[in-house]
Amino acid sequence: MKQKLLFLLLVFPLLASAQYDISGVVKDANGYLVANTTVQLNHAKYGQRAVTNAAGIYVLKNIASGTYTLEVSSGDFIGFEQVTVKNAPLRHDIQLKNDKDYELDEVAIKGESLKTKIEKKGFAVNIINTEEASQRNIQTNELLNTTVGVKIRQNGGLGSNVEYSLNGLSGSAVRIFIDGIPISTFGSSFNLNSIPPSLIEQIEVYKGVVPGYLADDALGGAINIVLDKTANTHLNASVSYGSFNTFQASVNGLYRFEESGFTVKASGFHNYSDNDYKVSGRSVVVTGLGGVQTPITARRFNDAYRSTGGMVQLGFTNVKWADQFFVGFTGSDDYKEVQHGAFMTIRPYKGRFLESDAALANLTYQKRDLFVEGLDLNINGYYGKRNRQVNDTVAAAYSWTGERATDFRGDEYEYLWGSQQEGGPTLARIKRDVASIRTGLSYSVNDNHRFLLNHVYSGIDREDSDELLSFLENTFIGTRDLHKNIFSLTYEVNAFDDKLEASLFGKHYQQKSVSVDPAITTDANGDNQVIDEVVSSNKSYEGYGFALSYAILPELTLLTSAEKAIRLPNETEIFGNDGDNVVANSSIKPEQSNNYNFGFRFGSFNIKKHQFTISTNLFTRNIKDRIGLPIENSSNIDDELIVYVNQGSGTSKGIDAQLNYSYNTNFGFNFNVSKFDLKIENRGAEVDVPNTPFLTMNGSLRYSFKDFIQKDARLNLFYTVYYTDEFSYLVPQGSNTVGDEFFKVPEQLQQDFGLSYSFPKNNLVMSFDVKNIFDKPVFDNLSVQKPGRAFYLKLNYTINKF
Repeated sequence: MKQKLLFLLLVFPLLASAQYDISGVVKDANGYLVANTTVQLNHAKYGQRAVTNAAGIYVLKNIASGTYTLEVSSGDFIGFEQVTVKNAPLRHDIQLKNDKDYELDEVAIKGESLKTKIEKKGFAVNIINTEEASQRNIQTNELLNTTVGVKIRQNGGLGSNVEYSLNGLSGSAVRIFIDGIPISTFGSSFNLNSIPPSLIEQIEVYKGVVPGYLADDALGGAINIVLDKTANTHLNASVSYGSFNTFQASVNGLYRFEESGFTVKASGFHNYSDNDYKVSGRSVVVTGLGGVQTPITARRFNDAYRSTGGMVQLGFTNVKWADQFFVGFTGSDDYKEVQHGAFMTIRPYKGRFLESDAALANLTYQKRDLFVEGLDLNINGYYGKRNRQVNDTVAAAYSWTGERATDFRGDEYEYLWGSQQEGGPTLARIKRDVASIRTGLSYSVNDNHRFLLNHVYSGIDREDSDELLSFLENTFIGTRDLHKNIFSLTYEVNAFDDKLEASLFGKHYQQKSVSVDPAITTDANGDNQVIDEVVSSNKSYEGYGFALSYAILPELTLLTSAEKAIRLPNETEIFGNDGDNVVANSSIKPEQSNNYNFGFRFGSFNIKKHQFTISTNLFTRNIKDRIGLPIENSSNIDDELIVYVNQGSGTSKGIDAQLNYSYNTNFGFNFNVSKFDLKIENRGAEVDVPNTPFLTMNGSLRYSFKDFIQKDARLNLFYTVYYTDEFSYLVPQGSNTVGDEFFKVPEQLQQDFGLSYSFPKNNLVMSFDVKNIFDKPVFDNLSVQKPGRAFYLKLNYTINKF
């Protein structure tokens, strides 16, 4: 009896933790096999995604016994299948319905998509799917710019400096992540426009309140890029060419050995653009004899951009000891010419450029049910080096014609300081040792209660030098170190048959900065000696928050969230950066904000072939010690240098609203609007924060033609419109507003058109896009002009097989 009991005690846990595969084929209504269909299992513990290969086969691995919902999507089709695993591998074939037989209200009852589930958790969050965008000539930043409450602030064309504004808070108040790792770890050569949408599974946009699992000092919100972790063998390649000699190419693939689980992943990208688009305006002038300035329309001539990079990872997927384990290498480098300083100045640069590179080792480990059921572990880390160099050694002055500038006598002249930017010629180089590691541990007590513990560490050891300085001078250049630890603890609960969902979290912030500057002093004997002047800071802060949702009706969910958020000054704000014309400010303080959101989600409603969803969010941000550019100095448009300061306390209040509508899976319409006020205390009075658009609207239309020219081929048409209201980058100086229009950025209406053609079998897609159809002047940060009308052609090819 004791032996039988001992046997059961040993065997039962093995049986309870046994895992099986779900596999099958996907066919269309006529019984033909369908490739490139996504089959996703939406489950907190066993969630994963598979894409059918050329034979229409899909496989989901290592699933415990239980009942699950499969989300099936192919092109515009989306449906749900319920499956049950009973202590054995499951064969489950899927058949897609004809459009005329397919009605959304028949399948929506069976389950919700993962996107919908996340958007109904209580946070002010938008989930962006990239499946469609990956086949078009759309950058990741363009995809974000169509999202409600998000405004991309970009100083020019491809490769120019980008900031992300969420409900009016921008810059470093908004944190960008790649799989939870701060994107700053990768450097400027690896940015969102460098990551093709085909590498991205989805994008999470959190506004104001950021969940604990993304533990970081994100004051205004966070954007998390979730890379595709599909473990099926596949290969995707794309190439595009367009206006301004813009060329972009990317390739990514994965190969998995089925028996051992050994997996190889690789991806690469290359981007290039001359960025020689036309510009005009108050600063684009030619100075003639006597100093007479004549406005002209000119092409940018010192603005080329190139970036190249890739990632290789080796490891195992879906094995007993790991769901994913990878070690790898990430490398990238870029080259960026600099046309002007912070503003478009009368005398542009020629010969000033930036170079940067990064080489990082990476580690990824994920395991569900580690040691015990319900205990999950995620580790994602990077360590390596980043370098950046500023090249500015040309003393000649230039005009917007691209030719040498002349003085009032008509003579060519050179800058007395010997470089394009004031301060003298430089080959300044910044070397950084960087590290970032995120660890997440979660435990599900049962289906209703879950605890999460997360930690993120980011470290930068920085050393500055300049090749144009003497050996002795370089010896006396200081070092800059910045280290940050953030912990978070989260409790999640759902109750009342999943009608109520709540997330409570607390965060602990700790940052240490150290500046070491050699200095020469005289000792008591009158002898010179070198000492290190050390300035250090080690501070800690606490934050906390919650998110709550309640489904009053199946189609009506109330959402609310709040957070006391902290944003620590970043490396550039503390130590400065010559490449971006930023001066150091070692005394800058962290900014804090109490953030509140309240909204609802109405839908989705499914009536015959119609489907629509309405959502809205009211928000307020009460900000203390806001970090930004000095308000008093914002009128100096000839200033080449900028410095970040604590502007003071302020408030941001507003509303977001969004409507999504589709008909018969062929027609889609989206419209969103964001309106807010952002005020800051300045000299005892509240003023509108300059350089901020307070009203934005976006709209898009989509229509699909099936069996176009060829059977099983599809033509998709797209139209997008962006509206930005007038705003000023100057705070009104008193009651006299005469001349203030000089500093106003006019209202803007930009319209884009695109089409994509999917050939039969869906493995080849050709797309054509026209940006800014009517060639309207478009401006952004500090009235820097962006590209006009542009045309792009793209080919995207995919292979899926086992």
